Amino acid sequence: MKTSVSTSWLLFLFYSVPSASALPRQRGRVIAIGRGGAAHVSDQYRSEPRGQDAGASPSLRLRNTVPSGITVRGGNAATLSSKFVNLFPVWTALFAAAALYQPKWFLWFTTEYFTAGLALLMLSMGITLTPRDFVEVFTEDLPSVMTQWVGCYMMMPILAIGLSKIANLSPELTAGMVLVGSINGGQASNLCTYIAKGNVALSVIMTTATTISAIFMTPLLCKWLLGATVPVNAMGIAVSTVQVVLAPIMAGMALNKWSPTTVEKVLPVAPLLGVFSTLFLVASAVAQVRDPIMEAGLGLQLPVLALHLLGGLFGYVVPKTMGFEESIARTMAMETSMKSSAFGFLLAKLHFETFLTRVPSAVSVVWMAITGSALAVMWKYIPVADA
Repeated sequence: MKTSVSTSWLLFLFYSVPSASALPRQRGRVIAIGRGGAAHVSDQYRSEPRGQDAGASPSLRLRNTVPSGITVRGGNAATLSSKFVNLFPVWTALFAAAALYQPKWFLWFTTEYFTAGLALLMLSMGITLTPRDFVEVFTEDLPSVMTQWVGCYMMMPILAIGLSKIANLSPELTAGMVLVGSINGGQASNLCTYIAKGNVALSVIMTTATTISAIFMTPLLCKWLLGATVPVNAMGIAVSTVQVVLAPIMAGMALNKWSPTTVEKVLPVAPLLGVFSTLFLVASAVAQVRDPIMEAGLGLQLPVLALHLLGGLFGYVVPKTMGFEESIARTMAMETSMKSSAFGFLLAKLHFETFLTRVPSAVSVVWMAITGSALAVMWKYIPVADA
C-alpha cells in the first residue's frame, strides 16, 4: 500500500499536467514557477486579459504583460527554460520518488544548502518586484488580497488542527500540520494560476503579501496554537523568516531597481535555476524523513492531502459567495491551497525540538504540487464565465 501511494504521485502528474506547448505563445509576461519557490518573469508566454483584467485599469493590465521597468529579450534559452519549468510537477514527483527509494542520493543537501536554496528562490521573486507593486495592492487589489490573506493565515491553520484531530495524529505530527497551515503561500501557485485562467499579476501580489507576512504571522500562530503542545522557538522562526525571506526579496528588488540590465540578462535562465533549486529542496526534505513518511502511510498522507484540497475548495467557494469574479476566485483558490512547504520543513528542522514535526511538511511538498496542478488542469478546460 505504501509503495502504491508514492507511485501514484508520479502517475497522476504524468497524465494530468499539460505540456508547455499547450500554453498560448505570445510575447509578454508570465510568471514561471518551480515548486516551493521560484517566481520568474519569462517573455515566452502571455495570458490575454480576461475577467476583471479585461476591464481593469491600465496599470493592472500592464502588470499582466510587462515586467516592472524591464524588457526581456527572447531566445532559445528562454524557450527551453519555459518548456522545462512548465513541467515542474512532473520533475517534483520524479525527484520525490527517487528520494523515497534512494534517500542517500540527496542526504548531502544539508541545512546550509537548504537555506541557500530557499534564499535563492526568494531572491528570484524579488527581482520581479518594485515598490509600485506594493502601492497598487492598496489602491486596486486590497479586498481580494486581504480575503486571501485571511484564508492563508486563519482558515488554513484551523483546518490543519481539525484534520489532525480527525486523523488522531500524534502531537508531533499535529504540530507539523499546523506549521504547514501557518506558512506563506508557495510561488508554484503563480504558474498554476496561469494554467487555470486566473489573474497571474494578482497571484504574484498575493504570494508576496503572504510571504512577507510570514515574518510575524508564522511564529505568532505556531506559538499560539502549539505552545502548550510541543516546544516552539517563535523568535527563532521570526529571525529565520527575515533571513530567508525578507532579506533576499529586498536584495532582489534593489537589484531590479539599480541594475535592470543585469536582471534582464538573468531572467531567461532564472527559471531553470529556480526549478533545480526547488527539486533538490523537495528531494532533500523527503529523503531526510523517508522512514517516518513510509511508516505513517495513509494515516498522514490523507490529512495532508485533505488540507490542500479543502484549502483550494474553500479558497474558491468563499470568494465566489462574496461576489468576486471567476478569474479572481480561481486565483485565490490556488493561493490558499498551495503553501510553501519547503520553507515549513526548514523551520521545523531548525526551530522545533521533535523530529517528527518536519514530516508533514515533507509530505506536503508533493501533495501540494499534485492538488495545485489538478485544480489548474480542471479549470484549464472550463471557460471563465465572466470573461
